[in-house]
Amino acid sequence: MKFFKKRRARLAAIIVFLLFLLFAGIGWFYYQYRFYSCPSKARYSTLGISIPTGYSIHGIDVSRYQQTIDWEAVSEMNVQLLRLDFGFMKATEGLQYTDPQFERNWRMISRTRMVRGAYHYFKPQLSGRQQAEHFIRQVRLLPGDLPPVLDVEELGGVTPQQLVEGVREWIVRLEQHYKVKPIIYSNAKFYNRYLLIHFSAYPLWVAHYYERCVPRVFAGWSFWQHNDRGRVNGISTGVDFNVFNGSRAAFNSLRIPPTIRR
Repeated sequence: MKFFKKRRARLAAIIVFLLFLLFAGIGWFYYQYRFYSCPSKARYSTLGISIPTGYSIHGIDVSRYQQTIDWEAVSEMNVQLLRLDFGFMKATEGLQYTDPQFERNWRMISRTRMVRGAYHYFKPQLSGRQQAEHFIRQVRLLPGDLPPVLDVEELGGVTPQQLVEGVREWIVRLEQHYKVKPIIYSNAKFYNRYLLIHFSAYPLWVAHYYERCVPRVFAGWSFWQHNDRGRVNGISTGVDFNVFNGSRAAFNSLRIPPTIRR
């Protein structure tokens, strides 16, 4: 009798182990599909780059390096039915710097069909709260605009904990002021290492250049900056290209609602 009991116990243990392997395998394949799928890319000779397929909403991001932009030409460009729907632009950096092209970019894109967004380049060694106030002084968001963006790419000589505290100060102040969740921009490696466990509730815009597969981040993402060498009518230099990860309805739901005017 004891022999059969031991045999049944061993058999049960084997079955449990096999079930564990089965579910672990299913989880692994789902994880690979969810986060590491590799969409095909279509080559656009006019743009000079390949674009990931399966995304219907495309955009660019710019700063002073793109010099004076003809936003009407950008908005009207239509390449094999691909049009640019949004444009992020650098607004501020640190405590005092404002991009010299920001005011013009912000004003001129508003005269087109494109949706606009502004970002702040974060300096971790400076006060997150004071950097937030600098951005607020320079950027007035209107209904239909995209949420404010915090560009976080470096430790800047501080500890990871200090980085997180500073980022949280900026985000909390911006969310308090604009009444929307800010977007975090970072490259995939930096985000996974320093920001993921603290800010996964916030929309993510991830830089992941020249890769065939989707961004390797352990969280959902909203925007993917997939190339920095695109060519666009109305811009004399190379420019960053992005896709939005979702439907038109999801994109519109991310925009500043009609009741917010800050």
